[in-house]
Amino acid sequence: MNIVLYQPEIPANTGNIGRTCVATGTRLHLIEPLGFRLTGKELRRAGMDYWEHLDVTRYMNFEEFVEKNLAGNPKAKIWMATTKAKKVYTQAQFGPDDFIMFGKESAGIPEEILVDHENTCIRIPMLDKIRSLNLSNSVSIVLYEALRQQNFEGLQTQGELHHMQWK
Repeated sequence: MNIVLYQPEIPANTGNIGRTCVATGTRLHLIEPLGFRLTGKELRRAGMDYWEHLDVTRYMNFEEFVEKNLAGNPKAKIWMATTKAKKVYTQAQFGPDDFIMFGKESAGIPEEILVDHENTCIRIPMLDKIRSLNLSNSVSIVLYEALRQQNFEGLQTQGELHHMQWK
């Protein structure tokens, strides 16, 4: 799977998302401009010591991202997570090479991009009294649904106790 962050602004969110990507074997794609430096202490703090294991790529703009990732991969879809979507994320049929894109914290994905991807725009249901969920929470919700649809392939699905045995 692939997570795409369009112009993320808050380093702690990107750090948390990076950690989730490492835990799930998911690639992270960052579309500039970023609202922080990738070497910042806030990013390192949120990503902890996992950041060095992250498969992350940066792009100057959305067009460069599309050119480098979709030209040779016609089966892959870009799912656009937005509060403006008509379709709920659980209605999407995620493929293993798909991209799930999230917009910047203050404004989301620009409507100029969304209108060209109406069929792959998805939303997380919530009450109308709130504008949106936290970005790192939203990524986790949608990513884990996509991974569930792939039967959590390659992920450890059963844990063990450290000091005792299960009965």
